[in-house]
Amino acid sequence: MRPKHYIKNGLVFAALICSGRLFELDSLLLVIWGTILFCLLSSVVYILNDIKDADSDRHHESKRRRPIASGDVPVQKAYALMFILIAVIAATGIFVYDSVSPPLLLSLYLVLNIGYSVKLKHVAIFDIVILMSGFLIRVIYGALIIGQPISHWLYLTVMSLSFYMTLGKRRNELIRHGRDASEVRKVLKDYGASFLDKNMYVCMALSIVFYSLWTMNPITPLQVSSERLIWTVPFVIIIFMRYSQITETAESADPGDVLLGQTPFISFIRLCSSHGNPAVRRQNPWFFLRRLEWQQHISLHFRRCCWIV
Repeated sequence: MRPKHYIKNGLVFAALICSGRLFELDSLLLVIWGTILFCLLSSVVYILNDIKDADSDRHHESKRRRPIASGDVPVQKAYALMFILIAVIAATGIFVYDSVSPPLLLSLYLVLNIGYSVKLKHVAIFDIVILMSGFLIRVIYGALIIGQPISHWLYLTVMSLSFYMTLGKRRNELIRHGRDASEVRKVLKDYGASFLDKNMYVCMALSIVFYSLWTMNPITPLQVSSERLIWTVPFVIIIFMRYSQITETAESADPGDVLLGQTPFISFIRLCSSHGNPAVRRQNPWFFLRRLEWQQHISLHFRRCCWIV
């Protein structure tokens, strides 16, 4: 189920944070529910991917330890768990959401990743587009469940950033495995280092430009309650530089591995967030005065969860 990769689902919070609604209780609980559902759905995708890749994973130095590849979990049980998770997601989604848009977006994510696991992971460009779309869908999903419009500049930032990180991951795999790269991942035979480099840095430049334009959008300071967001741009550039450095080394460049395995990296990102957005740096002064209201809402959602189970 790869729980360490759940950190990617933090993008579901993007709309909540960037709109300055982090401490609106109803919205926060909806996003937490949405993140839990997305974690379950991503587990379904990972299980299917591990089933399809079991044979090749057995010949990989680290992937051979995965439960299905190692034989610890039979394929039949993996399929059973996958369908149980899908049923839980469907039942919870219908119960929690009044609109059909969030469940449809979850369905789109599932369909795209089924196509990726079955065939499209071996098709150059399509594999990168589908991986990018997964990050973008998370952001759109987070915005839909709280009914929050998001700046087009922010969407463009997430899209170009996702392309950059996906290309960087492929670049890293190409370097790490060398001549054996196509045996580890078939699609790597269609990618050259020069192609990946050029497109990586185009996407990096676009990400920085789009992010800068988002910080200068007149609406953005009103939403995040700060006019200092523009000063985070140099920090963002440094983050890009560090990620580019990681892709050139023997370390894994998977976004989840980078965030969990690079303590200075994640600390630096936290510093950027607190510098630009005071809402993240300090708690709302009304937070403790509304503790009773929080308890009531949490109790209500807990009873809903018990009803579903």
